[in-house]
Parts: sequence; structure tokens; C-alpha cells
Amino acid sequence: MPQRQAPAIRPASGLGDCRTQRNLSEEGRAQSRAIGDRFRANGISSAAVYSSQWCRCLDTARLLGIGEIVPLDLLNSFFGDSSAGEERTAALLAWLRWQRFGGPAVLVTHQVNITGLTGEVPDSGEMIIVRIHEADPVQVIGHVAAPA
Repeated sequence: MPQRQAPAIRPASGLGDCRTQRNLSEEGRAQSRAIGDRFRANGISSAAVYSSQWCRCLDTARLLGIGEIVPLDLLNSFFGDSSAGEERTAALLAWLRWQRFGGPAVLVTHQVNITGLTGEVPDSGEMIIVRIHEADPVQVIGHVAAPA
């Protein structure tokens, strides 16, 4: 799911310095907590949580409050290098097909990654629910709009 309300302040200079990245606004932080509440209200109190290494994604994942966060470079945005999109999407799909989660899994990532994987263009903060098959394309089975 992409994160919401991350206003651009200055260009990002790297993953290690949150001061140079677009970070969540207070509205974005509140929305992340509300999404976690929505998970819990629907019977998902814990999940495997994987996140892009960008600070706004890690913050979103932490604020969900539904599981330990595993930073995953395969979820990092390739927005600045669209030529890498096909290769990165294939690598992410291969990784997903290899996993045996044993329960719900939540991936916190960027719009370009979601679009590459699903063909869908999510709204900011929207969740796209998918099923991963061993050989078939990713199956989109639902959309959940961002909490207001």
C-alpha cells in the first residue's frame, strides 16, 4: 500500500537520512494509524509486515502497529529509474512466489511498485489486495480506499 500525505520538502539524497526525504505529514501519520485500526477491526491483529526502506514507508509500517517490520529493498521505489521497473518488478514477484507467509502479509511500498506488480494505479494511501499464484499473473482481489 502506498503511503499518504508525504509532502515534498527537498530532494532525497539517500535512504539513510530521513531529513532529506519526503516524510509523512501529521495527517499521513493519523491515516497510517487508522489503517492499522481498520486491519484490527477486520480480525487482522498481526501480520508479516515488509516495507520499502524509505523513511515514509517505514513510518507507515510502524504506525500500523500490526507486526515487526522487515525492511525490503525490493519494495524501494524505482521512480527515478523507470528502466529498472521491469527487472525490479520481476524480482519482487519471484520473491513473493517463493514466500510462505502462513498468514496475512502487508507490503508498504510506492505507487510505481504497485503499478508494476498489478497494473493498477492506486490512490494515495489506497490498499490493493492481491493473491499471488505460482505461475499466473498477480490477481487483484480487492481495493480499500484510504481512511478519510
